[in-house]
Amino acid sequence: DPPPPPLPKKQLQRAESLPEPGSSHRRLGDPEPRAGSIVYSIPPAHLWHEEGAPPRDRPSWGPKKPLTKSQSLGEPPARSSPQKAPSPSLKELTFATADRELGQLLESPAGVCGVVLGCQEAALARLSAHMQEELVGPEERQQLLEAELAGKRWAALGVLDPRPCCQSGDAWYFRVGFTFEHSQLQFAAKVPKPCCSSLGVQSSLGTHCGIQRLLGRFTDRLPRELLLPGIPGKQSQGSSEGEPACPAPRPVQQVLLCAEVPQQTLADFVKGSHALHRTSPGHYERLGCLLLLQLCMGLEHLRGQNVAQGDLCPENLLLVQCPCPPQSQQGQKEPLGLSLPRLLISSFFKVQEKQRPCSSSQEQDWTQGLAAPSPPAAAELNVGRLIYQILHVDISLENILGFRSRRLPEIPSLSIYSAGLKRLATLLLHRDPHQRVSIEQARGILQVLLWGPRQELFARSRKSLALLRSWLEVKRALLLLRFAENSAGARVSPGLEEWLCCRYFQGVTEHTLYQVTQLLYA
Repeated sequence: DPPPPPLPKKQLQRAESLPEPGSSHRRLGDPEPRAGSIVYSIPPAHLWHEEGAPPRDRPSWGPKKPLTKSQSLGEPPARSSPQKAPSPSLKELTFATADRELGQLLESPAGVCGVVLGCQEAALARLSAHMQEELVGPEERQQLLEAELAGKRWAALGVLDPRPCCQSGDAWYFRVGFTFEHSQLQFAAKVPKPCCSSLGVQSSLGTHCGIQRLLGRFTDRLPRELLLPGIPGKQSQGSSEGEPACPAPRPVQQVLLCAEVPQQTLADFVKGSHALHRTSPGHYERLGCLLLLQLCMGLEHLRGQNVAQGDLCPENLLLVQCPCPPQSQQGQKEPLGLSLPRLLISSFFKVQEKQRPCSSSQEQDWTQGLAAPSPPAAAELNVGRLIYQILHVDISLENILGFRSRRLPEIPSLSIYSAGLKRLATLLLHRDPHQRVSIEQARGILQVLLWGPRQELFARSRKSLALLRSWLEVKRALLLLRFAENSAGARVSPGLEEWLCCRYFQGVTEHTLYQVTQLLYA
């Protein structure tokens, strides 16, 4: 008889063992895994942790696919279809963008409206950056100039005028010249007054349109030709013919080189603008809003740097003339006093960890804040005082404390900005510190006063986020159209006010507008 057949042996399926290295595609004819085989499900590599290891306790993503012997651990599965090219970013979108890329954007869920609104926001951001560079100059050129001025002293500079071009509460400013890259540059030499110095703090503030910008510093003996008014023994005593006699020795002093040449202080501007306020109250009070807006933006920047203003008074706020318009617009230059200058904060100190504690009495704390403007917590009080000073209303401490009814002095209504400025001053000078508006909120109120939305917008429709969103979208479109029309007609190149307006519509949202209008129009 033939021998019995051998007993069947257990065979290990290939799918149950670790996969062999090989191609990531299954070859034609490879057997499919059978029932009962071990199936591996590996999440895609881009869903792993940042450390590069697969997650241990995460559920698998997507349907489980069998792992054949031709696939190794960690290899991505074969692509079933070619991946679509990424859609272009709205920031990179231009009129010359190919229609193929435009078609991808138009198929997005946002649709045409989303593409247009995104392009408007991106265009405003580009315009704002370009106008800011025109106002403060390119950052690379400033760095080169700082390197060139390192180690230079009075001998390398040309004093263009021995008299100060501006005298603030803490320094004198002299106009000096310096040759750089075959061109003659002008900037200011800042000579601090005795016991008035914030040099160490001012050197690390970064670049901002509302902050005095330093190019360098040095320590040297002051030239004899410089006239330092109000300091006896430090300036020459002239004879009747005007010739100097027995010049006194000049001290060795630290000097700052500033990029901007100040024309006057805010105190000088307010003192000389009484007639303008009477004859053109609307224009003057709009200038006041724009100056206060620049101040609030500068204060926000300082708080981000953990720095506070030293003495926030009109004597320490500098005004600088903006760059001149092109030659074709020289004949359209506004008269002196009507153009908007840049406002610069020039006095600083480092914020300490321990601030002046609030007193038990709100009345005492409010009085101390008005009398001693240095603590950072008093910034809101100081800006409120500046509103009264710009509007030529007496806001002295004696005047405030003399009111038995504890009411602030009355601001006369002379223009469409008067009521809003009065409301803002009341919110900034509130006796309860918890009910005062912040500098950020004050900046938002000033922007609404200047560019809307005004209260008549809510006369026909109830205020809502949808209404404010629609208003924003229309105003952004109209602003871009105005820029385009002015550029095509070569009327006026964008200046400081246009940059401030562009910054406003670039970053504001309907939620911010709702909160600000609640404060302003309450």
